[in-house]
Amino acid sequence: MQGCSVKTFAVNKLGDTLSAPGPSVYTTDDDPELIRAALPFSLKTIESLLQASPNHKGLLLTACSGFTSYANAFVQLDAEAIESSNYDESERLKARARRLYLRGRDYCLRRLELKRPGLRDALSKDPATALGTVKYDVDEIYWLGAAWGSAIAIGVDQPDLVADFPVVRTLMERALAIDERYADGAIHEVFITLDGMSPSMGGDPARARRHFERAVELSKGKSASAYVAMAASVAQPAQNKEEFLKLLDQALAVNPDDVPANRLATIIAQKRARILQSRVDELFTDATAPEAAAPRRALAAPLPPVPAPELFQ
Repeated sequence: MQGCSVKTFAVNKLGDTLSAPGPSVYTTDDDPELIRAALPFSLKTIESLLQASPNHKGLLLTACSGFTSYANAFVQLDAEAIESSNYDESERLKARARRLYLRGRDYCLRRLELKRPGLRDALSKDPATALGTVKYDVDEIYWLGAAWGSAIAIGVDQPDLVADFPVVRTLMERALAIDERYADGAIHEVFITLDGMSPSMGGDPARARRHFERAVELSKGKSASAYVAMAASVAQPAQNKEEFLKLLDQALAVNPDDVPANRLATIIAQKRARILQSRVDELFTDATAPEAAAPRRALAAPLPPVPAPELFQ
């Protein structure tokens, strides 16, 4: 019994270290391929520690943000890059990204249910009242919404998943109310994507544009992902090619070294911008051409990564 207590104490202390907040050796790196190779081992280590300490709040958030970021930055990005040339493989990668997003979501749900038992069921029944009056941390609400929303954005052919969309909006509205400045405007970036969706899903391009302007203001123009989200979620669906290309150029003009804590996120957002640039001919139609085919819509811009709790110090 004493051995178990010592083991639990050691795991919890290690968990505290691995889940400490702040800029990490991951988010500040300038080599995405190095991070791609390193993250799976780190994530499985986190999951191993959670087997020994299943209610460690820091580890649960780190698992949630880690799986979400990995799916976003690497698996989904790979799917986007080959969507035009290898549709079947792109769909396989999207399905994998969706599973990873949902794994991340479930870790965040476990963390929030430590404060609000039965939250998952409550959200499925009435998202508007499910969160109640419990005091939540902005990061746990943000990452739950990011994981869940990303799964929906890449799984629009899954009716059961799309039905959860009101939950995501509820979560992000609560996060915005807690701290609208969080991560230099990351929540506003999420709303660019949410409000860039069709009116039937509660979208409103004018509202998305206001969130974009606020995201740019809070990030001082240093968030490449804000420009990419606006291009993919608003300019492209509106078939505004001039604005689309201008926004992508603005994303590519951001210097990754200006905000070292977000260096990796900037580099990845710029890779996404280049992918969108390469697809411009299929994403926009020539209105004067006879029998012009309907343009393919760009993948809904993924919810932007922000500095996550440290995976390894």
